[in-house]
Amino acid sequence: MPSSGRHVTMLTEGTYPHVHGGVSTWCDQLVRGMPEVDFEILALTGSGREPVTWGLPDNVTRHTAYPLWGPSQGPAAPGLFGGARRPLRGRDRRRFLDTYERLLLSLLDPEAGYDFGTSLYELAELARQGRLTTALRSETALRSLMWIWTMPHLPTTAARPTVHDALTATDLLEHALRPLAARISADGVAHAVSSGLATLPALAAQHFEGVPFLLTEHGIYLRERYLGYRTEAQRWPVKALMLGFYRELNTLGYRKADLITPCNQYNRRWEERGGAPADRIRTVYNGVDPALFPEAGPEPETPTLSWCGRIDPIKDLETLIRAYAICRAELPALRLRLFGPVPAGNEDYLTRLEKLAAELGVTDGVSFEGRVSEVPRAYAAGSVVMLSSISEGFPFSLIEAMSCGRATVSTDVGGVREAVGDTGIVVPPREPAVMAAAVTELLGNGARRAELGRLARQRVIDRFTLNRSVDGFRQIYRELAGARRPRPAPAVTPEPLRLSIPAPRRTPTALVPGGTPA
Repeated sequence: MPSSGRHVTMLTEGTYPHVHGGVSTWCDQLVRGMPEVDFEILALTGSGREPVTWGLPDNVTRHTAYPLWGPSQGPAAPGLFGGARRPLRGRDRRRFLDTYERLLLSLLDPEAGYDFGTSLYELAELARQGRLTTALRSETALRSLMWIWTMPHLPTTAARPTVHDALTATDLLEHALRPLAARISADGVAHAVSSGLATLPALAAQHFEGVPFLLTEHGIYLRERYLGYRTEAQRWPVKALMLGFYRELNTLGYRKADLITPCNQYNRRWEERGGAPADRIRTVYNGVDPALFPEAGPEPETPTLSWCGRIDPIKDLETLIRAYAICRAELPALRLRLFGPVPAGNEDYLTRLEKLAAELGVTDGVSFEGRVSEVPRAYAAGSVVMLSSISEGFPFSLIEAMSCGRATVSTDVGGVREAVGDTGIVVPPREPAVMAAAVTELLGNGARRAELGRLARQRVIDRFTLNRSVDGFRQIYRELAGARRPRPAPAVTPEPLRLSIPAPRRTPTALVPGGTPA
């Protein structure tokens, strides 16, 4: 019964049910906490061959792994991207190029007034026909990008974009737009559990079928894209294009979502600044079951710092290891125990951490213990529980540790300060000396550690229980399903793009080897 909120399509990117972590834990809690709701899961993955690492309950009626980086059609993803491979011709080709050029201008020249959303929905029509990949990878589309990239008034011109840049950017953009082709159930609620690419199927379903669109943010997706692109190998024109794409997609998702549910007030402030209407934002905090994370009991005999999470650059474990090395100079017996898996692709990061520990001379005190089946054991293993991230939403590892009655030292990112209140110490990110000073202070005062741990557990019981969180979303599903929008009227095709600069299709020579002029 859609009107009662009993059917939900959950849209994930790089998380549940293929990866362990805080967002995946939250997804699993939501699904298991509402056995009366039928969930379909559309998971955006890398190749489509990633194993399912979570046991799915019976109310998950369908799970689809949707590969972003597999072949556009093949054994890894049969039929996902459609079978039409024929190139666009005549009027269809001209309409696509006009649309694509408007999209590019919206990314690279936001002040020009070209609407990203209008172009995106037109490309979604092609994606649903299985024709977008071929169109984007055509020579004429490549020339359109080169033409717009080198417009004299754009900052990308000074960087002298190359054909290699254009091929790289086209590849990244084509893969990013693939989820536009995904069809989701039209009789329920579309719930994207992050901003960004997971919103693409929801935006298309909302536009074409009137499906209610719910957006939840844990970390701030756009901020994390900017942080990530700092270390990417691409040249500036490619980064400018892709960051422009994520910026415009983020803004469109904020504007179009029927409801946005940040997991903290910090996210809410970002969303409002990003264009989300304040009356469509409702904070729902993450929660834990205090019975599953009981008081941890006595501290370990050897003074120990414990950390629990996935081994990932965004967790900034370099700062934690550096802080530990500073503390160890005063407390030679101190240990650092790191619990958590190494996601595929992060093996080099683990190697970097091991080398850092060796350079600092603390290898004998640092242990990487892998994924732990009984998570409360990870918190019980520490005298103090640490969090060193440079970006967070409302971190489960923190409220779980608090529920276990452990004192915490954590970085002031995302909703950390909201979670901790006055029950732990919060320090600036990327400042190992400040973190070390906080740790040394706590380790020298057992009575204060015990009092902070007691207050932390009570704060979780009073504010951050799992039942409260799940009940909040149960009510939201019912509200959105009951307020379903009528199916929109077909969009009117805009006038062809008219600029004083000659159109790229008039370029006299091809820009790719072996090509011919359009």
